[in-house]
Amino acid sequence: MTYLELSEDGGGSHKFYEVTVAGTEVTITYGRIGEPGQAKVTTFPSEAKAQAAADKKIGEKTRKGYEPAVRGVRQRRAVTRRAIASTRSTAQQAPVLWRFDSGAAAFGIFVDGERCWVGNQRGDVYTVTHSGTVTGRFRLPDGVKCIVADDFWIYAGCDDGRVYDLSGKVPRSAYEIAADVDIYWLDIHDGVLGVSDRAGRITTIDYEDEFQWARTGSGESAWMVRCDEDAVYHGHSNGVARYDTSDGKLVWENKLAGDVLFGWQEEHSVYAGTARRTVHRLAKGDGRVEAVYQCDGPVYYCATSPGGRHVFAGDSHSSVYCFDASGERLWKLATGCGSAFSMQFLDDRLYIVTTDGSLACIDASEAAIAAARSGSVPQPVDVKAAASLAVVEPSTVLETVLETSDDGVVVECVRDGERLRVRVVSPGYESWNVQFPKSVREAGARYVVDGVRSAGRGGFYRAYGEIRRLL
Repeated sequence: MTYLELSEDGGGSHKFYEVTVAGTEVTITYGRIGEPGQAKVTTFPSEAKAQAAADKKIGEKTRKGYEPAVRGVRQRRAVTRRAIASTRSTAQQAPVLWRFDSGAAAFGIFVDGERCWVGNQRGDVYTVTHSGTVTGRFRLPDGVKCIVADDFWIYAGCDDGRVYDLSGKVPRSAYEIAADVDIYWLDIHDGVLGVSDRAGRITTIDYEDEFQWARTGSGESAWMVRCDEDAVYHGHSNGVARYDTSDGKLVWENKLAGDVLFGWQEEHSVYAGTARRTVHRLAKGDGRVEAVYQCDGPVYYCATSPGGRHVFAGDSHSSVYCFDASGERLWKLATGCGSAFSMQFLDDRLYIVTTDGSLACIDASEAAIAAARSGSVPQPVDVKAAASLAVVEPSTVLETVLETSDDGVVVECVRDGERLRVRVVSPGYESWNVQFPKSVREAGARYVVDGVRSAGRGGFYRAYGEIRRLL
């Protein structure tokens, strides 16, 4: 048996690779350090051929930087679970239209025009229609920290240190974060990933899953990170800071009173919820406080309606709030299903995920809120997932095809020094690299993807849709 590890201080890899030869069988086990990993057994015609195949695999890995190690000396990455403190609200009940029990405390939520996404601490991600029908289920290897969108792509950040692309039929690992980073939250813009962590750092990773820069903030417990075209906004125990996306230069810092928990952003403002029962709206340009929204408990999360016309907040007492842009509180109501860890507003509905694992849809229209404040609320529908609903897990296995259809795009994996890059070979495209899962790259291989899209800043393509191996 040969056991190897690759653990890079700043590059993100924290993997093991084990090769065991038993007669004519070769068992290869690989995965994250400290985890069981995946195993593959191959049988060869003779013991000599089995040993030769094993030696070849070991040689390939050592050339990539893997080194002999002793299992158990290096530990799996540190994971901090968000402290769950939630009490029952004394406010009147909010008009909850439906709720779905995901099975564990839920942190990740994203809502678009087609569906709602919810991810929980067990690693389950469900898709639910706006009317409350469960349509899909993914099972990721570890707890889901957050779900974020970046143009067409939907990403789930997990406690195993990976960020999974959920845009296709099968989840694919898109980013892998260094093992010494105890992830608190993630955000992505135009392929650039921002990671905030327990130590109060902010780290950015580019579209090729390669380290860009890292900065240590003036506080700890950095729960907030928001990214846009120009900047990364970073909130921690001592306030909020803005860093330039390209080089990590500190642009401004506002040391707010109270730990920053989570944040939101609009085009010109960034919002920070704090443990001191407030939400602060800060100008993106210079960090000045534009408005303060006062709640009655520590604010776990905040969101806005388009343009910041209304500001919503969820506190540790299972209440949700609505303010106008200036800071006037318009209403406070009880969720009835725990404190909102994350939330999003869309089309007069406020979607929340809570400490008890619920995804709840609240009717936030003026008429429904007025009725709720007078004591009239609908009976919520308890949504269930069908027992026959298929569970889809991450995979590195690709469908193979003999030729491409007219609407597919062919890309090729090429060796560039020590790294593997992917470039478009179909005619009519620039010679740019393509954002493409590392786990399925193989030098010389060609693939068919549904399409590629230029990054907003240009300079590289992003593959989308299904990936098939071209034979």
